[in-house]
Amino acid sequence: MCGIAGLIKFRGDAEDNIRKMNERMLHRGPDDEGTFISENGEVALGHRRLSIVDLSKNGAQPMVSHSGRMVMVYNGEIYNNKDVKQRLINDGYAKESDFRGSSDTEVLLEAIEYYGMKEALSLCKGMFGIAVYDKDTQTVTLARDRVGEKPLYYGKVAGAFAFASDLGCLRVIEGFDNAINTDVLDIYFTEGYIPAPYTIYKDINKLEAGTILTIDVKTLTTTETVYWSMKEVAKKGQNNIFTGTRKEAADELERLLKESIKDQMVADVPVGAFLSAGIDSSTIVALMQELQPGKVRTFTIGMEDKAFNEAVYAGEIAKHLGTKHTELYITEKDAKAVIPKLANMFAEPFADSSQIPTYLVSKMTRDHVTVSLSGDGGDELFCGYTSYESISRIWGKMHGIPYPVRKAASALVLASPLSKKEIYRIKGTILGAEGPVELHRMEHETDPLTKKIALKKGTLPYKYTELKNGFLSEVNHETMLMDMLVYHPDDILVKVDRTAMAVSLETRVPMLDKDVVEFAWTLPIDYLREGNVGKQVLRDVLYRYVPKQMMERPKKGFSIPIDKWLLDSDLREWAEGLLDKEKIRQQGILDPDVVEKIWTDYTENGIYRIQIWYILMFQQWYEEEFLR
Repeated sequence: MCGIAGLIKFRGDAEDNIRKMNERMLHRGPDDEGTFISENGEVALGHRRLSIVDLSKNGAQPMVSHSGRMVMVYNGEIYNNKDVKQRLINDGYAKESDFRGSSDTEVLLEAIEYYGMKEALSLCKGMFGIAVYDKDTQTVTLARDRVGEKPLYYGKVAGAFAFASDLGCLRVIEGFDNAINTDVLDIYFTEGYIPAPYTIYKDINKLEAGTILTIDVKTLTTTETVYWSMKEVAKKGQNNIFTGTRKEAADELERLLKESIKDQMVADVPVGAFLSAGIDSSTIVALMQELQPGKVRTFTIGMEDKAFNEAVYAGEIAKHLGTKHTELYITEKDAKAVIPKLANMFAEPFADSSQIPTYLVSKMTRDHVTVSLSGDGGDELFCGYTSYESISRIWGKMHGIPYPVRKAASALVLASPLSKKEIYRIKGTILGAEGPVELHRMEHETDPLTKKIALKKGTLPYKYTELKNGFLSEVNHETMLMDMLVYHPDDILVKVDRTAMAVSLETRVPMLDKDVVEFAWTLPIDYLREGNVGKQVLRDVLYRYVPKQMMERPKKGFSIPIDKWLLDSDLREWAEGLLDKEKIRQQGILDPDVVEKIWTDYTENGIYRIQIWYILMFQQWYEEEFLR
């Protein structure tokens, strides 16, 4: 796990600025750093290293290919690098003795030079953000992994083309003056995050998952190619439904997960796993313990508030599986102490409040291991969220009514006095959904007040609107796909990467293995959900290792009672300082009257809207970046 940075045609001191970019992402790679400046001075590459495999200098970056033609900086891991290396040998490109070390970096670079970026990535299984400078073609090519585990930002800064693993790296470039992209604020205040390809800054984007971007060094023109598409994989899977029994499906899933976990446990540093009391992480840990001869290191955090505490149950699962378990009970004081760090950690507004416990469990885990496996992806791939069942049920009731009739009825309800009551406002809104995709999106858009937070109304297209209703024939699969395209990469994976990297911990996600993902999309819905209980085939795998009765309890989620804490004197004082009406008026970005109404509804009437945390995270980021 590392961090990468680059500048193309920077007019100032490229070497000094690439070093500043490296310094900004020290947390992503505290073990080593390196820089490269091309002979003509037009390309500068930077790298910070967190040593995981081949701890020697043989794995150092920037790395030059054997021929000298290409230079690469790379963040991530290629789990099947031995297979790719053997392919290179079998194809006559190299002999075993030609390789300088055992790093996946060297294998990846040589594969890219020999096969080309697109074919090389098709051979690789892993997570990555990559930049390769080709001296012959005078191009720099960026690439991001299939699902979006590793970040990569790029765009125009101070007249140059810049890119980095950390958005904050771009801000430290001399001459940075990119304005706030107010067009994304409507999306941010609806979702609590800014989805790819957008960022909070104008002219800076996130490279989308499964995408290659090539930059011409001379002209700075770009060419984009999609080498792997979640949409197409889902479509192909649903057109080729698994025809075996549910037991056979569980057998195959167990086999694929074991292969993924076995590959992802390879490291030259200590490896462990996050363990909650949920199906996903318990499955990963159970299979890790099955594969490893010794005790797997597992980690969880607990809270004194029983409504949010799963540590007791996680401890029972760890004891049953025989892991070496570590738990830490955090206090409100511990959690609140994290809040001032969040703006710098994410470098743009990000407001999933589970970022706080995720940071704390990462910090505790890093005291013991350098790599931790997680169970992320289980809900989205195996139909785990309860919202999937409710969307399917609601759509089942309303889809028989012609859309024009429903749309007209929706407008009537929302224009009537009934809309003053929340229940009728919600019903009126969802009645106007054109299909299940739009119904899924509308979950966050039933309150007219929260649509008025930003003064300027954004006009940017959003991925929720790009997937046509009926793209997949089954409603649950369609909503699952939306989450895999937007919520999972832009919220869940961002949260895990940034909080773990803040403490120099590498996280790996076995369920996002290419073969696991592609198999999951072939499963029929009745192998995934029975009534309101999802992840059936995943449960079938887990129950081979953990008694069913040990897992049959309500899921508490990895969250904190932020709605209660904000009323405490210290946090309330912090919040009201950020929400000062005159301060917001002077900023000229948010509507001060709407913000005041949302806050007073909470403090005086007990109406808590999730957008309160979204506003606070925006304001904290703004003050950190523009008023410090």
